[in-house]
Amino acid sequence: MARFREIVELIGLAVDGAGVLVMVLGMLIASVRFALPGARKAGDAYRRYRQDIGKSILRGLELLVDSDIIRTVAISPTLQSVLILGLIVLIRTFLSFALEVELEGRFPWQGRDPQSTTPVST
Repeated sequence: MARFREIVELIGLAVDGAGVLVMVLGMLIASVRFALPGARKAGDAYRRYRQDIGKSILRGLELLVDSDIIRTVAISPTLQSVLILGLIVLIRTFLSFALEVELEGRFPWQGRDPQSTTPVST
């Protein structure tokens, strides 16, 4: 049983590392794309830069939540650890929701005008 816990802990740490790596690489790639000479000629270069960074943060947050779930459920499923996990997931879900609204410029339940990229006003 101790060996199983060690393996799950290593898997959790690996997923944590992957989440951080996704965020850092995403930000680096977005920054390089933004810094390229041809990228700034487009009128929406800054918006695209922010969206690229936001998407990398969202992907990284998803991996970090996954690693928290793996470690909490498999290693120490006590009431206290599950409550802490719930709080962490709640905070990260709120962050993800806020980033999604920032990136899309609309709430998820709002429709999108099929002819444009602007949200449909309700």
